[in-house]
Amino acid sequence: MALNFSVFKVRALSAIVFAVIMIGGLVWNNWSFFFLFTTIAVGCLVEYQKLLALIYPSYKNISLIHKWGLPILGFVIMMTLASNTLGIKDISIKFVGSRTVPFILGVMLLSDIFSKKFKLSNWAISFFGLVYIPMSLSLFFQLRAFMVNTFFMDWSFSIPLLVIASIWVNDTMAYIVGSVIGKTPLSSVSPNKTWEGTIAGVILAVLIVTKICGIWIPIQEKFIFLISLVAAIAGNFGDLFESSLKRQAGVKDSGKMMPGHGGFLDRFDSILLATPFVWLLLQILFSPGN
Repeated sequence: MALNFSVFKVRALSAIVFAVIMIGGLVWNNWSFFFLFTTIAVGCLVEYQKLLALIYPSYKNISLIHKWGLPILGFVIMMTLASNTLGIKDISIKFVGSRTVPFILGVMLLSDIFSKKFKLSNWAISFFGLVYIPMSLSLFFQLRAFMVNTFFMDWSFSIPLLVIASIWVNDTMAYIVGSVIGKTPLSSVSPNKTWEGTIAGVILAVLIVTKICGIWIPIQEKFIFLISLVAAIAGNFGDLFESSLKRQAGVKDSGKMMPGHGGFLDRFDSILLATPFVWLLLQILFSPGN
């Protein structure tokens, strides 16, 4: 597959704009961090519902309250799992979220029952969507808490930035290398991806992120290496999983959020799987016994 420079230009320009927004949300303050990932969670859930409705026609028959209630529930779950420091006056959003989740679930359930649209398989699809998207993304709140502040600067954004940077570099390098020398298809669910591009993407992501971030971020290089390696590898599986959903649904993109990149799920599919694995890695590395 030859490198299409016009497509690459569109992808690169939109990615630069998007990177500025992402980095701003990551480093500005706790609220920008929260709203960044909550917006991503809601956008991904909306697209997830559309994809699954194409794959499972019965999912189109959920009640209107169930349909719109799921993204709202995703937002409230993000509130429930957010940092304790976020709140208005003396009321934390975590407290509000934890009290609101049962209410929204109850309304959604009663709506399906009274409209005679309740089906256990449809609720299983919705439940998986909540685990797959907001519960996964909420782990960024915990990743942010791994780094303590120093006298000079708040470094809490460091690990989330490492995860995102690793995935972005991996995706970019895999696209370029795969377009130039890629010959061996990686998987039937994503025919444009190649083994050559995938392997090169992981290697270059680990090297670039470890060396560059190792200069600026106060984390030992061995930990940056492991974080970037796990993020890049797990991110590829996340991308393949979303590609399989799109293939089953018969669509090219999950949405039209970014020119050249598709929708929310297209852009964040890697992060959805990489985040839990990086979180698990850190739990192992920094458990009391280690």
